Amino acid sequence: MKKSFADKINVDLFRYLCSQIPNASMEKIVCTEEHKELIFQIPLFRDLPQNVKSTLLDRLDYQVFHVEKKDEIARQGTPCKRLYVLLRGKLRADIIDGSGNEVMIEYIIAPRAFATPHLFNTVDNRLPVTFTALEESVLFTASKESTFKLISEEPSILRSFLCITGNCNKCTVSRLNVLAHKNVRDRFVAYLFEHKRPGSSLVQVVHNQVQLAEYLNVTRPALSKEINKMVKEGMIKVEGKTVELLRGNYPETYLL
Repeated sequence: MKKSFADKINVDLFRYLCSQIPNASMEKIVCTEEHKELIFQIPLFRDLPQNVKSTLLDRLDYQVFHVEKKDEIARQGTPCKRLYVLLRGKLRADIIDGSGNEVMIEYIIAPRAFATPHLFNTVDNRLPVTFTALEESVLFTASKESTFKLISEEPSILRSFLCITGNCNKCTVSRLNVLAHKNVRDRFVAYLFEHKRPGSSLVQVVHNQVQLAEYLNVTRPALSKEINKMVKEGMIKVEGKTVELLRGNYPETYLL
């Protein structure tokens, strides 16, 4: 049966409305005082003058959602139309590479804004990764238009936004530097030097071994085997989540 013009308009309107929220299946909830306190803990809004904080939410076209575990908040390749702030919970960011492989990029731990570099990208604002909830979470979103208006009116927020965007890009470059290496050892050594304390031979590993294997895009057995080899060869010493680089700069030289 052929659709009428009115039916087509209704379908288009429904698709548009669905595109304006992260996931149509997520439950919209009331923004509580606790949520408001969490919003002002993220770097974007944390250091604002009190008079700006007191009116900030009134100036944003925002929504708050309850997110179930395994809910997809935003999918790779879709336009970034809203400011995203994770207030509670934890997300996983994955990318599908050119070969169709799923590669874990990072974990988003609340409270934190995410996907900010893509919000005002005029060339291509499509999200490069898919964000999925690893546990029950709370998500705050604000429209692109109201966010832009707020930033344009408040230089302190603009400054914070630019700093956050720069840090996000730096993290992306670091991640790509690790994945640029072909074998397990090279990727692990690159990871160690990305996280090494300045002027120290100690590295505090922020992931457990399962997460680290995902981050390096290698299998857990292969990573465990390579770490054990490096320990036996006297390159590193491992105590819990602390790795000590031995033999001076040998691991760094190994990458050159």
